Amino acid sequence: MRDQVLSDLRIIDMAQGIAGPVAAMVLAEMGAEVVKVEPPAGDPQRGQPGFHVWNRSKRSITLDLPTDAEALHRLLAGADVLFHSHTQAEALALGLDDVALAERHPHLIACGVTGVPTGHAAQATPARDSLVLAEAGILDEQAAVRRDGPVYLRLPLGSWNAASLAAIGVLARLIHRDRGGRPGPAHTSLFQGALVPMAMYWHRAERPTAMLARGLPKAMEVSIFQCADGEWLHVMMGCDKAPWIQEEFARRGEVWVKAADAAAGDAFRIPFSHFGAVRELMKTRSRDAWVEHLQAHDVPVQPVLRFGALYGDEQARANGYVAQVDDPLFGATLQPGMPFSVSPPPRAPVGCRPLGADTRAVLGETWAAKAPPAAKSVGGAPLAGVKVLDLGAALAGPLATMLLADLGAEVIKVEPPEGEMMRILEGNFVGCQRGKRAMSLQLKDPASRQTLARLVEWADVVHHNLRMPAAVKLGIDYETLRRINPNIVYCHVSSYGPEGPRRDWPGMDQMFQSSSGWELAGAGRDNPPIWHRFGFTDHLCALASVEATLLALRRRDQTGEGQRVTASLLGATILTVSEAIVLPGGALTPVAEIDSLQLGLGPFERIYQAADGWIAVSEPDPARQTAMIAALGVGDAGACEAVIRDLSQAEALQRLSAAQVACAPVRERQRDAFFDSAENRAIGLRACYDHPVYGALEQPGRFWDFGDLQARLDRPPPALDQHTAEVLAELDAASRSGAAHRPPSA
Repeated sequence: MRDQVLSDLRIIDMAQGIAGPVAAMVLAEMGAEVVKVEPPAGDPQRGQPGFHVWNRSKRSITLDLPTDAEALHRLLAGADVLFHSHTQAEALALGLDDVALAERHPHLIACGVTGVPTGHAAQATPARDSLVLAEAGILDEQAAVRRDGPVYLRLPLGSWNAASLAAIGVLARLIHRDRGGRPGPAHTSLFQGALVPMAMYWHRAERPTAMLARGLPKAMEVSIFQCADGEWLHVMMGCDKAPWIQEEFARRGEVWVKAADAAAGDAFRIPFSHFGAVRELMKTRSRDAWVEHLQAHDVPVQPVLRFGALYGDEQARANGYVAQVDDPLFGATLQPGMPFSVSPPPRAPVGCRPLGADTRAVLGETWAAKAPPAAKSVGGAPLAGVKVLDLGAALAGPLATMLLADLGAEVIKVEPPEGEMMRILEGNFVGCQRGKRAMSLQLKDPASRQTLARLVEWADVVHHNLRMPAAVKLGIDYETLRRINPNIVYCHVSSYGPEGPRRDWPGMDQMFQSSSGWELAGAGRDNPPIWHRFGFTDHLCALASVEATLLALRRRDQTGEGQRVTASLLGATILTVSEAIVLPGGALTPVAEIDSLQLGLGPFERIYQAADGWIAVSEPDPARQTAMIAALGVGDAGACEAVIRDLSQAEALQRLSAAQVACAPVRERQRDAFFDSAENRAIGLRACYDHPVYGALEQPGRFWDFGDLQARLDRPPPALDQHTAEVLAELDAASRSGAAHRPPSA
């Protein structure tokens, strides 16, 4: 066998932005040969630190398209995968649309990472997060600190989720191809990337319970507390049991505790005991003192740090989440490493190549044309036949297995008879559980071991996010399970990674939003830190674990051997700080800061309030920036705001669009509009199924477009204990027939 899982692949990366390039970079460091194609003047982001992270470990060539179209197609004839970010119209003009590629390059897996899916009315929207999130209505889903209305999201939410969706889509299509299926499209978009976390909030039910209907409100209060030294920390439930807190409660008395809690009011919060009293006590000691004390007593807590501080985290370095990279422009740098672990491990990153450094060499090579594989199967789902045992809880574990179910895997969810912890937050629960069958099994009871063993024998993949000491006690650690099924692919999701002193510590999304710097970066200049309600570090961790799982499945197809793979919230989060890198000498490259009103980064990258709504502008081109100023009839960019405020939203968009300025409406209150949209239904962005409790349940639909293959969206999130008898009966039948590895029927 070759050294790495993807050593047999050749990839052409034409994508711009974050999503496509990051997906190609991940595959490159897992062994693929990746050729980066740019125009002669280079990608507009070249020279920025982020570009040099997202495009490392690739060869660099320039092509002047469409003039050099034939040179591109010669490369595609010998490639396995194409990444691009062209809209449908652009792809048609270059002969890179699905029909043209299927005719000329039927061997090719093509991943277009656009702003909005093809077939949507806004499909021409450039793949820039501010425009796509505005169009989708997601800028209206985060509460502003100082005002009402939508906010500019500093976090590229759509791009980071779409990066993993793109890698996952390609890997799933690759496994399908290797097992006798056809190559073909594996498209996604920033819009679909942003829908992944919105599944927690955007749902509509025929018979909603009170909790499902209420959900988690946009303006809920979170446990980010300021300490005596003016610094902040983010702490979760259980901190009221820590010794210092208990001592202060005893010293100050019950009357004080009740008064402090009452003063905090009755704002909606994630369950947290004695919110007001704890908030007051945090002001009595320094942040670092509180963090040390609370961590020593197993309380999930992290300091709110500045952007990029994670590069110095010992746990990140212990797990390889920080990599040393010699970059031709920036020198010896620290950059994010891979967010997961697999075997064989990723190769050492190679610095981003200078523009066109490999053009002559690559174009002078003779790449053997790839023959289209003789497909033995047509249609279906990419992961049809893959069997997954889900032993996880909360979000990062279950979301991963939901995505595997979307891709066609048969997933059995195991939870205790009382239900897993996330069931009390019903919106969050349904957002990461569709596509599964659920059975109750008390793993703490030795009598359950035989049933567990039969499920492990059945499975191709076991996936969970329990802390490892608990997993060992329950007998679901890798060493125990591989004695039952030596070929198992075992994916473990943790908070801090499998190595280092914090490997078994508790952690939640909030801990990593705070330590990564995003809680400050998203808040705006001089504002207190905010929690992004999208829970993005949980989602990115789940996505990274799916990438690792698919890589391990492909390796098992190659060698017949299973393995243990891992992902973590820390690893997934640190990749998002890659727009800043550590330079020789230890300085961090600067990052752009949003203003205190959370409107944006400057006059050409921000949201504007019009007379009857809001618009978003994202225009990096200097000529079009000048055109924007002229279209609004002002003398300088600073005067644009006053003019737009007096225009209707439609008139402002018409003026700017006529000047070819990239802009979009900032849509508000979009949940019902999303589900009512005929085009969303037509292109599969809305899923609907019958739930045993809620009746007809609508949720965001497909996250990929596989063309001839279909995402599996026919099974609602399961009710507690819904399929226990069914699964046990099928396991019994399989045992009687001697077919332990035959999957239960779908």
